[in-house]
Amino acid sequence: MTGLPTVADVLELPVLRLGQPAVMAADGQLSRQVRWVHVSELPDIATLLQGGELILTTGIVLPQSEQALRSYADGLADAGVAGLVIELGRRFAELPPALVRACARRDLPLVALRSEVRFVKVTEAVHSLIVDARVTALRSAEEAADLFTALCVRGAGAADIVRAVSRLTGCPVVLENLARQVLACSPADAPVEELLAGWEARSRAAEAHWVVTPVEARGRPWGRLVLVPDGETGPAVDAIMRRAATALELSRMTDPVSPERQAHRSLLTDIVGRRYTSVSEMEVRATALGVPVARRTLVAVVVRPADEDPSTVADAVRATGMRALVAPVKEGLLGVLLSLDSPGDRHRALTRLSEQILAQVPDAVTAAGPGVRGLAEVSRTFAEAEHVADAVGGEKGGKLYYELADVQLRGLLHALRDDSRLQDYVERTLGALLSYDARHDAGLLDALRAFLSDGKRNKSAAADAAHLSRQVFYQRLAAIERVLGVDLSDARTCTSLHTAIMALDVLRG
Repeated sequence: MTGLPTVADVLELPVLRLGQPAVMAADGQLSRQVRWVHVSELPDIATLLQGGELILTTGIVLPQSEQALRSYADGLADAGVAGLVIELGRRFAELPPALVRACARRDLPLVALRSEVRFVKVTEAVHSLIVDARVTALRSAEEAADLFTALCVRGAGAADIVRAVSRLTGCPVVLENLARQVLACSPADAPVEELLAGWEARSRAAEAHWVVTPVEARGRPWGRLVLVPDGETGPAVDAIMRRAATALELSRMTDPVSPERQAHRSLLTDIVGRRYTSVSEMEVRATALGVPVARRTLVAVVVRPADEDPSTVADAVRATGMRALVAPVKEGLLGVLLSLDSPGDRHRALTRLSEQILAQVPDAVTAAGPGVRGLAEVSRTFAEAEHVADAVGGEKGGKLYYELADVQLRGLLHALRDDSRLQDYVERTLGALLSYDARHDAGLLDALRAFLSDGKRNKSAAADAAHLSRQVFYQRLAAIERVLGVDLSDARTCTSLHTAIMALDVLRG
């Protein structure tokens, strides 16, 4: 993007090239932007400057003493001028060494013109560039306003807005929260690993050349939009950043999903779906979001809550002080990727997390996968956790969290639920009983479930659990034997019937 001209740009102008310019000091500072060109022969001009000026002078009234020349250079540097250009011949055949040293000490670009130039032509040429840059900035601001308005109307999220800023400016852009955690980034042509490496420390050090714009919502700050340029920027970039900050504010107020939750969802989806080209890129993205995953034990947790708001589970994670990504993984299920120091922390961490989740969502079912090392294994631990959650369903057995060992036969039946052979088994075993109940509303299936559920086949206890008199319950057991043609005193028959009932429950969801 074209911004204000730099000192280097000015030195390349044909009108100035005629003067055979030679950089005598601070040649590493030629990227400074020139806000205005000022022709002056006053030795105390510094008090009249506002910063960003390029000073043109013949030096005819500059002081002679080394101390006075140092003071002259210091005054210009303190005023923030872009550079000092002195035409040789009228006062100096060569620039005084004291002035060269003073400018070098203050990183003030000092240029000697060995041939005469018309300063008025220089000012005209430079001011033309400045005016063009400001017009371009206005046009860019208008284009940015239109673009960000359209994004807001479409309900674009923070990531979309950040990508738009990067596309308009051609620079890497990062949206961070007040804790310096990266919520969205667009690296432009820079590698993500390079852009986000050590982000929190770099952000807190406030690198001088970054363009940082605060982002608010309802008057309260919640983040910062950071642009990382490869040189000086101009008014156009400032205008785009302000427009983008306004768009982010509107997005925050209208979107029920916060940028933090959007960032977690995007990252967790990419990790579970293996939608990445480099493990190191995902590791640095996760670390920049505040969840280190490299050389850590990763445990997938799936929660089936009555309240499906991810922030509820996120609050539970926060209450434990653990590091984790939290986001929906499929309809009705929330995923949590815990990042632990070692495998030995798994049980303690799952216990603490489950207690916090149940404190906020008493009806929640929490299922956990095994601990794994490395992002490539995350999809496996999530697959197992989802399988356990589906197998448990809504039947809570009083456990804080469930693992594969807890679902056993029910887990196997759940895995086979789409197999026609399982469906045929249920129909052959229980079909007659289900048809009888459908015709007579006899409640025989419920009675059989109560009789088999505790594994002891105690008729009296089962009658009490079913809230039926023993006489009625015994009559129903006799009816079951008659309808199915079975003997309920046979252990193998009861095992088959119990398995069929569990399979029926799995098929019914």
